[in-house]
Amino acid sequence: MAANPNRLSLAMERTGQWVFSQEIPTDVIVEVGEVCFPLHKFMLVAKSNYIRKLIMESDESELTRIDLSDIPGGPAIFEKAAKFCYGVNFEITIHNVAVLRCAAEFLQMTDQYCDSNLAGRTDEFLSKVAFFTLTGSVAVLKSCRRLLPYADDLDIVRRCVEATSAKACSEANFPSRSPVNWWTEELAGLDIDFFGRVIAGMKQRGAKAPTLASALITYSERSLQELVRNHSGNGIRSSDYSDSDSRSRQRKLLESIIDLFPSEKAAFPINFLCCLLRCAIHLRASTICKNELEKRISSILEHVTVDDLLVMSFSYDGEKLFDLESVRRIVSVFVEKDKNAAAHPKLDEIEREKVCSVMDPLKLSYEARVHASQNKRLPVQIVLHALYYDQLRLRSGSDDGDKVVTETNELQKDVSLVRENEELRSELTKMKMYITDMQQKNVVVSSQGTTSSNSSKKTTFFSSVSKKLGKLNPFKNGAKDTAHLEDGLVDLTKPRRRRFSIS
Repeated sequence: MAANPNRLSLAMERTGQWVFSQEIPTDVIVEVGEVCFPLHKFMLVAKSNYIRKLIMESDESELTRIDLSDIPGGPAIFEKAAKFCYGVNFEITIHNVAVLRCAAEFLQMTDQYCDSNLAGRTDEFLSKVAFFTLTGSVAVLKSCRRLLPYADDLDIVRRCVEATSAKACSEANFPSRSPVNWWTEELAGLDIDFFGRVIAGMKQRGAKAPTLASALITYSERSLQELVRNHSGNGIRSSDYSDSDSRSRQRKLLESIIDLFPSEKAAFPINFLCCLLRCAIHLRASTICKNELEKRISSILEHVTVDDLLVMSFSYDGEKLFDLESVRRIVSVFVEKDKNAAAHPKLDEIEREKVCSVMDPLKLSYEARVHASQNKRLPVQIVLHALYYDQLRLRSGSDDGDKVVTETNELQKDVSLVRENEELRSELTKMKMYITDMQQKNVVVSSQGTTSSNSSKKTTFFSSVSKKLGKLNPFKNGAKDTAHLEDGLVDLTKPRRRRFSIS
C-alpha cells in the first residue's frame, strides 16, 4: 500500500537532518501507525536483531517496507530508537525510560546482540537515576500503566513498586521536605492497582498502621474527592450516580481502598470512617465493605460526635435520611461490650477493663451513670468515674453546661492524686509486710548488746527503705486487679484516650 505523500513528507522533514547526514540514499521505509520513516537498513540492523530477522526471513529479494505499528510507544518512541541506531543523542527521562525499555525489548536491541545497546542504557538509567528518588520511581510507575503487559513481563513494575515502597517508608520515618506527609500526595496519583502493590510492599517492610492510614486517607480524598472530602455534598444528588458507569467505578475503587486497610481497628480517625461509610451506603457498596467500616467505627465509638453521626445518617444533599440500620448496628456492637461483662462474671479486673475500655463515663447520661455506679460487674474505674463526676456536679451546685470543661479538668487532676495516693499506700503496705517477714525470720537469741545492735541496724534498714519508697514512681507498677481490696478502697482509670486525626 502506498504511503500518504503528506505523512511521508512530514516524516522525512522530521528525520531528514539525522538521516540524510549519512549521504547515502534510504532503502527502507518503516511504517509506525500513520507515520512513515525513510531509513537505512544497515543502520537499523546494526542495533536491532528484530529488524535483522525480518530482512533475512523476508520472501522479497529487496524488502523496502517494514510495519512496526505494534511497537510500544508508537511513532514518537520509534523515532528515538531509530536515533539511537544512528548514534544521534536524545534525552532519556523518568517519563520515557519505561517505554524506551519496552521498545528496546520489542526491537531486540539488547546487550546480548550489541554492546551498550538501548536496553542496557535504559536499565542503567532506571537503577541509577529513576529509582533514586520517590518522585522518580512514582513517575516511572505511572508510565507503566500504558505499557502492560510489557512492563510486567520485563519486571519494570516490580522494580518500581519496590523502589516506591522503600522510599515512601523512608520519607514517613525521616521526612526530607515539608510538609512531612508530602509523600502521600505522590502516591495518591497512582492507579489503584499500583497503589495497592505499593501499600503491600510497605506492609512487608514493617510500616506502622498510622503511616499506612495516612497514605490511604490522602488517596481516598484525592480519588473520591466529591464524596469524601466534600462533607457537605453540595451539588451531589443520588440521581446523579444512579446506575451509572461513574458510580460503578467509584464503588469498585472504594471497596479496593478498604481492602487495603491495616488490621489495627483504631488506625483511622472516626470522622474519616464515618465519611467512608456514608460513601459506601451512597454507592451501594458490598455488605462486606460496609460491615468492615461499621466494625471499625464501633471499636472507637467513644470518640464520635453528633456531627459524625449526622454524616452517616443523611444523604449528600441533606434532604433525606439514609437507611439507619448501619447506625443501629454500630451502637449495638458498642453496647454489647457492656453486656459482655455481665455475661462473663468470672472475668478479673484487667479483663473487665479491656472489655469496657471504650466506655467514657463522662459521656453517659445521668440515668446511665446511676446504673453504672450500681453495677458490680463493671470495673472499679468505671464506677469511680461515674460517682465522682456526679459528686463534683453536686458540690458545684450547678448544671450549667459552661462548667463541664472545668469540672472535667478538676476531675482528671483529682483522679491523678487519688490514684497516686492509693498506689503509694499499696506499696507501703507491701513493704511493711516484707519487713515484718524478714524480722520474724531473723530473730535470734543473743545478748542485750547484740540485741541493741540488731535493733539499731533494723531501724537504719527501715529508714533506708522509707527513703527509697518515697522515690518510687507509682505509675511503674502496682497490680490492676482490685479483687483483693476492701470496698472502701478504689482503683482509678487510666487517662482518657484523646481524639486524634490524621492529615
